[in-house]
Amino acid sequence: MTVADRRAFILANTRLQRPPHTPEIELYLADEITPIWRMTEEALGEMGVPPPFWAFAWAGGQALGRYVLDHPESVAGKRVIDFAAGSGLVGIAAMKAGAASALCADVDGFCADAVALNAEANGVALAFTAADLLDRPAPDAEVILASDISYEQPLAGRVRTWLAEARARGVTVLMGDPRRTYFSTEGLIPLAEYQVETTRELEDFAVKRTGVWAFA
Repeated sequence: MTVADRRAFILANTRLQRPPHTPEIELYLADEITPIWRMTEEALGEMGVPPPFWAFAWAGGQALGRYVLDHPESVAGKRVIDFAAGSGLVGIAAMKAGAASALCADVDGFCADAVALNAEANGVALAFTAADLLDRPAPDAEVILASDISYEQPLAGRVRTWLAEARARGVTVLMGDPRRTYFSTEGLIPLAEYQVETTRELEDFAVKRTGVWAFA
C-alpha cells in the first residue's frame, strides 16, 4: 500500500478520540479490534498480520503518557525515543511536555502514517523509524519511553536486555505496563500507579491498574 492508501485507510476506519487517561491528546483510534484487524488483512492482501496496535490507546501507554505530562521535567529539553510507539501517544505526550525531539519507533508499516496523522492532530513534530532497534544499540537519546511491550516472549526478554544496555550507557528508561504476563519489576523503581480506563475489547478488565517504572 502507498502512503496515501494507508492514510486513507486510517481516516476511514478510525475517528479522533481523547484517551480517558490522557484527554489532552487526540488520536485516530478504532472502536473495536476485530473489524479493523480483518480490514487490515484485506487491505494488505495478507492473513495472520499482527493486531493493529496503532489503532488503540493501550493501558501502559496511557499511564506513561500521563506520567510524562504530569512530570515534564522527565523529558523537557531532552531527546526522546518512544519505543514500540503504536499510535505515538507517548511521543506526543513527550513533545507536549517540552521534549527537544521525539523519535517514534515501530516495525508495523501502518504506524508511520498513524503517528504522522496523530502528530498533525496534536500540533507536534515527531520523527519516525520502522527499523528494528533491537538489532543495534539504541539511537542517540537521553530518554527511552517504552510501554506495553511485555505481552509475549521472547520479545519481552529482548526488549528488557536492550533497555538495560541503554540504561548502562546513561540513558533514562521509563516503562509503562499493567503488569502483563511477561513483565518483571526486577531492577525497576516504581514511580506512579494509575487506574486506567480501557475496554474489554482489549483487556480483561474495564479498568487496569497500571504502573510506571524507571530502570534503577
